[in-house]
Amino acid sequence: MRFIRFIGLVVVALTVAVACPALAISAKPEKAPLFNGSVYALAYRGGTVYAGGSFTSVSWGGRSYTRNRLAAFDSASGKLLDWAPSANSVVRALTVSDTAVFAGGDFTKISGSSRDNLVSLDPITGAVGPFAPKVTGTPYALASGNGRLYAGGSFSAVNGSSRRNLAAFSLATGLLDAKFKPAADDAVRALAVSGTTVYVGGAFHKLGSVNGTLRLAAVSASGAVDKKFLPRAPAQVNAIAADSAGVYAATGGQGGRAVAYTTAGSMRWERVFDGDAAAIAVLGGTVFVGGHFDRACTTASNGTHGTCTDGSVSRVKLAAISRTGELTGWAPQANGVIGVRTLAVDGTRKVLGAGGDFTTVAGQNRKRYAWFD
Repeated sequence: MRFIRFIGLVVVALTVAVACPALAISAKPEKAPLFNGSVYALAYRGGTVYAGGSFTSVSWGGRSYTRNRLAAFDSASGKLLDWAPSANSVVRALTVSDTAVFAGGDFTKISGSSRDNLVSLDPITGAVGPFAPKVTGTPYALASGNGRLYAGGSFSAVNGSSRRNLAAFSLATGLLDAKFKPAADDAVRALAVSGTTVYVGGAFHKLGSVNGTLRLAAVSASGAVDKKFLPRAPAQVNAIAADSAGVYAATGGQGGRAVAYTTAGSMRWERVFDGDAAAIAVLGGTVFVGGHFDRACTTASNGTHGTCTDGSVSRVKLAAISRTGELTGWAPQANGVIGVRTLAVDGTRKVLGAGGDFTTVAGQNRKRYAWFD
C-alpha cells in the first residue's frame, strides 16, 4: 500500500513498508552516564560530548558526581570527565567552536561568575570565559559558523540593542554583530548552519518582515533573509538539521512531523507521528527523529491528539528515516512522557547521542542520555 500526497508541484510519498537503514547505527545503546534530571542539549567536539540540562548529579561506574546542569564525557567510552562548570539554573542550548563551548539558558551565574543566560567555557578546563553579553530574555538555540555565534530564543535585546529573538556575535571578539538583526516576531527554537546559510526555526510568522517565512526561514551568514526560501512549515519548528541535500525540520502541531526540504524550500518528503517531534539529526543520509511520540503513522493522516488514522507502527520516542523518506527498521524504543528532547551526531565517529527525560532505552537503564554506535 502506498500513499501519495501532492503539495503544489512536489510529490510526497509515505510508504507503509519500512526500508533498510542507509547507515548501520545500532538500536542498542552503549554504556553511558546516568543523569538525575533532564538533558536538554548535547554537543560534540573532538572526542568529547557536552551535555546541558536541569540535572544536578551524574552517575558513572557506580558513583554519583555533582554536575550542576553541565557535564562532559568521552564520546567513545561514555566515561564521565572532570569538566564541571556549575550553572545555577537550566542550560537549554549548547554549541562549540574551535576554542570554546557556548551555553545558553535560564542561568544567571556559572561557577560563581555572573552571566546573563549566555556564556563561553573552556572546552578542557571548564573555566568561564570573558564573553558576557546582557540578554533580555532566554536563548533556546545556539549554532556556530562563519566566524559567528548565532543565538535564537525569546528575547528582546542584547547589550541594550534591540534584537528580537535572533542575534549573532563575533567568535573572535565576542562582540554583538551590529549588522546581523533579522527580527523574528515570535520565539526562535532552532538553528542550524550549513555553509554560509543559517536556517532558523520556531513559532514566528515572519522573519525580517519577509512574508512567507512562517516558522522556518533561511538567512545569510550576515543576516540577509532569503526571500526565495519559503517552505511555510506546518507547525512550530522545534529542531533543525541540514546536510548537502537540504534541511530537515522537527515540528509539533496535531501530532508531530519530520519534514525534509530542498535548499530552495520545496518539500521533499514528510513523516507523521502521533506526538510532537522535538529533535532531529542527520548522519550519512539517514534522518533520526526524537520526541514525545509512540507511533509513526503510515500515511499523512492523523486525528484528535495526533492519533494515526490510517495505520501505524511502533516507534517509541525515536525513529529513523531514509534519504527518500521511508521509515527504517531502527527502533530503540525509549520510555517516558516527554521522551527525547535533543539529538546530536558526531560525523567523524559516526555516532548518535540522545538526551531527554527517558530512563530506559531498548529495555536498558539509560537515564536521560543514550548514545548509539
